[in-house]
Amino acid sequence: MKRKLTIGLSMVLLASSTMSAMASSDNGHQYGKESHKKIQDVQFSSMDAPSTIENMVKTYTESTVKVTFEDDTQKEIPLSYDQLYLTKDKIVENNKEMIPAGTPIDVNGDPIIDNSIPEDPSYYISDAPDSNSLIKKGNKTYMISHFEYDSQNNAGEEVSGLPASMTLTEVKRDKKTGKLSIVKDAKKIDFANVNGLWIPCNGSTTDWGTHLGSEEYEPDARSFENKDSDAYKEVRNYAEHYFHDASKANPYFYGWIPEISITKQGEASVEKHYSTGRFSHEMMKVLPDNKTALFGDDGGNTMSFMYVADKAEDFSSGTLYAAKFEQTGTEKGGSGDLKWIKLGHASDQEVLDIINSGVKFSDIFETAEEPTEGFTAVKTNASDEVEYLKVKPGMEKAAAFLESRRYGAIKGATSEFNKMEGIAVNKEDKKAYMAISYQEGSMEKEENAVQDDIQLPKLESGVTYELNLQGNQADAFGSQIASEYVPSSMQGFIIGKDLETPDALGNTADPDQVANPDNLSYSEDLNTLFIGEDSGMHTNNFVWAYNLDDEKLSRILSVPVGAEATGLSAANNVGDSQYVLSNYQHPGADLDEKEITAVDKEELEKAMKETIGIMETGGVGYISGIPTLDDEDEKEEE
Repeated sequence: MKRKLTIGLSMVLLASSTMSAMASSDNGHQYGKESHKKIQDVQFSSMDAPSTIENMVKTYTESTVKVTFEDDTQKEIPLSYDQLYLTKDKIVENNKEMIPAGTPIDVNGDPIIDNSIPEDPSYYISDAPDSNSLIKKGNKTYMISHFEYDSQNNAGEEVSGLPASMTLTEVKRDKKTGKLSIVKDAKKIDFANVNGLWIPCNGSTTDWGTHLGSEEYEPDARSFENKDSDAYKEVRNYAEHYFHDASKANPYFYGWIPEISITKQGEASVEKHYSTGRFSHEMMKVLPDNKTALFGDDGGNTMSFMYVADKAEDFSSGTLYAAKFEQTGTEKGGSGDLKWIKLGHASDQEVLDIINSGVKFSDIFETAEEPTEGFTAVKTNASDEVEYLKVKPGMEKAAAFLESRRYGAIKGATSEFNKMEGIAVNKEDKKAYMAISYQEGSMEKEENAVQDDIQLPKLESGVTYELNLQGNQADAFGSQIASEYVPSSMQGFIIGKDLETPDALGNTADPDQVANPDNLSYSEDLNTLFIGEDSGMHTNNFVWAYNLDDEKLSRILSVPVGAEATGLSAANNVGDSQYVLSNYQHPGADLDEKEITAVDKEELEKAMKETIGIMETGGVGYISGIPTLDDEDEKEEE
């Protein structure tokens, strides 16, 4: 049954040809009286995938929105993509100098310098913008954006352990066109009080006006105790870059959820939520009660976690759970029931006190090199090998919150998810959505595995799952879970299609289906799930709109060849406009690995270099032209 849309037609049209053809009222609504018509249906058209060099190297949309009113009249409006800035643009005022938006800062607030070419030192600049939040404070609107990492230094060498950053910009909206622009100099957000920021991936915006960031691919604390390990070198490099003091290297400083608050004066403050557990945080998504949260745990052999805060809108203390997956089917990507295992209860301060005590992995666990009585065999993302672990007496809380995945595996939770990425929530239907970018490896049947709860068909192009949220649920030990939004089961919802051989454009997954879903964002207004790709299987990555009423999938944005579509966030009711925030990162990456015959590959590479370069910068922007909820209509319906 179709959900009735009570949406007023307040459109943001940024294409100049469209703007000139439309009459504009004084209040910025482009269609006069029609702006108050009730809408029966909203449909996105699907644009073609790029097939020319000109289109393959740019970020663009050719999609439209068809709006059907209750009187059966229709209008079709083109979408538009507008770029706010590139990560290399010097828009940040920092200690009285202008620096690039994607440049990280150290503990003193100074920009971190790339000295790999001694005669030509320069700023590090991330080519990987990710999560965006639009947050309104008083009559001002601010945007927080993540900058994940810098792939390589100026000498072309791989960078290890480089601190990451977030940038805060004030944006304004043109009342006539709806176009967003940066008001004045942007700022870098200071993470000195929480020991800096480690690889911020996806994120989310809370109902109470804060931003929840992330720290993924947490450094392995066990390996860190070996001075020859990559983990030791990476965390030491981080400490040298950030603190200018390698002795401050501590893997337990990283792998958390930072929450960023903004004052009306545009000042940002940061706190890390240590009680939400430490693992490879892709993102944290708060559910409609504002106290339950779900997470993406990125990597192989990862785990599904849930957190229930003690108080709504306050994630400084609560209970952490991990899921046991009980498979029920293999059709359409697969399905299973979820049983939740309580790992423990803690406050941020309790966990921080444990970290500050100088605790090490070897203080928390005993280890064995082979199956040993009293030790549990676990296989998690932290190690390529099976580990035999036993928690030392009195260290259960440290294990639960500092080594959440290992402890969860000891307690029986499933550590077999692979590339668990974005999370979105559908409040009205009590559903959540989870992106499994590559369904393979630990999610397949594995011979001689220490745990094999998940035995699903390989689907390299991935699956977006639907999770059913329920109240009155008990945990695996029979205790009531204090939430009305507990995921009780999950089933495949949108699946990709692998190709046996590459097509002429180098795609190894069907370009007319989602491949390797990553960012997810759901719009209650439009009953539409937006999906951004992080795909090596599509030569160009896309943003998709999936209408839940009509089950229609539409391609609405293409990003440059080799780039990933990131920072996806449906931002409703910004003024009288609606946007889908959308970035792209590392354009041109891995182009040399593509089997492309439809266009001249050398010319394609040349065109990338001549436009925005190859892995030199990323873009921050948004899609507009989308209907937004009309408050007056909503009040009349009530």
